[in-house]
Amino acid sequence: MKYLCLVYLDENKLDELPDEDCVSYDAAIRGSGHCIASEALQSVQTATTVRVRNGHVAVTDGPFAETKEQLAGFYLIEAADLNEAIQIAAKIPPAQVGSIEVRPIRPIRETVAPSRAQQPAR
Repeated sequence: MKYLCLVYLDENKLDELPDEDCVSYDAAIRGSGHCIASEALQSVQTATTVRVRNGHVAVTDGPFAETKEQLAGFYLIEAADLNEAIQIAAKIPPAQVGSIEVRPIRPIRETVAPSRAQQPAR
């Protein structure tokens, strides 16, 4: 099963974690076969939020919500179950100064494709 591990931390604490630690963990998790994709994000100051309401696009500089911790990166992992995903997430270095949100991936392409195949051709 796929899980997204969202890395949140106070950007002021980012310097407490050497980039080398994060790159080393990334290499290890990729080597184990658990990591599908991972990236660090630029500062929250570079964020842009897009909303569409009643057909109108609104663009706002900055993150979606004001919080103490900002989204700093992610890991898309493959794990047997939530317990294994939590064990993997606990080893992500920023978990020491921030938090890791673990969420199962909702396989919408896999669930929509069979229903589309059953629809009559137009």
